[in-house]
Amino acid sequence: MTVTLDWYGCTTYRLNINGLVVFLDTFMDRLSSAPDTGATSADITEADFAIIGHSHMDHLAGADVIAKNTGASIICSHESMRVLTEAGVQSDQILASAGGENYQLNDDVSVRVFPSLHSCIWSVAEPAGVELTGDLGVPQQERNRRLAERFSADRNVGLTPELAAENDELRARNIGSDSDGGALDYLIETPDGTIFFQNSMGYHSSILAGIKADVAVLGCSGRGNIDGEPFQGSTEKFLAGVVTTVNPKRIVLGHHDNWAGALNTPDLQDITPIRNELAKVAPDVEVIEPGYADGMTLL
Repeated sequence: MTVTLDWYGCTTYRLNINGLVVFLDTFMDRLSSAPDTGATSADITEADFAIIGHSHMDHLAGADVIAKNTGASIICSHESMRVLTEAGVQSDQILASAGGENYQLNDDVSVRVFPSLHSCIWSVAEPAGVELTGDLGVPQQERNRRLAERFSADRNVGLTPELAAENDELRARNIGSDSDGGALDYLIETPDGTIFFQNSMGYHSSILAGIKADVAVLGCSGRGNIDGEPFQGSTEKFLAGVVTTVNPKRIVLGHHDNWAGALNTPDLQDITPIRNELAKVAPDVEVIEPGYADGMTLL
């Protein structure tokens, strides 16, 4: 069995598992100032399933288009189901999940769903290489206040008038929710190995401890979240904890590109600190930073 992977930016990937096409997230319709990933959701004419890590626009957008154009089933949270239903996706195409489900994708491939956590976007975040501390014990009401402030901010700050107009049009078209809807992690099981998908930097430690995989596909942006509290340290040290727990042979990194199309921002964040940290704590693990739509063989 051959398993290939294409990256379409952020944490959107297309897996082809011996002819079974499975999307991990579906966000491909981006601002023109963002790097070109090689496809939009309307270009996708073949998909059997899409697996959505959480309900924010930069992960869920495009799932409605792909579902309608291909008939794919969407595995997602109940909040994502709400958004998809409002966007006109047929209810029998949506497999709403909260964690604990095990879906058969075909005779040979299945996927297990695990409850997870979103990164602490209510707190301060920095790129890899920067240590962060503090914000422990912040009550949920204060977290909610900070989130509301973040989501009510002008999302066109720093854009030219032309890009601002384009961004408004995209956001009107792209589905998503300001609620993450309850983040989910997934373990895809194939005859040739397992693939762990975690699109945001958060987890329940007791749940992660029971997961082992041959390949881990990981988001590497944001302030880590362990058991509901912000990680005290850097992005690379948070990821080192995930890798040494799940114990993969290879990891694929995403969510470090300029998916929002911010001006004067590099196309890719520098992941050298991540590579250096993993070389120390997991020297046998291959770290893969894929190019867009490069069709690498995963298993």
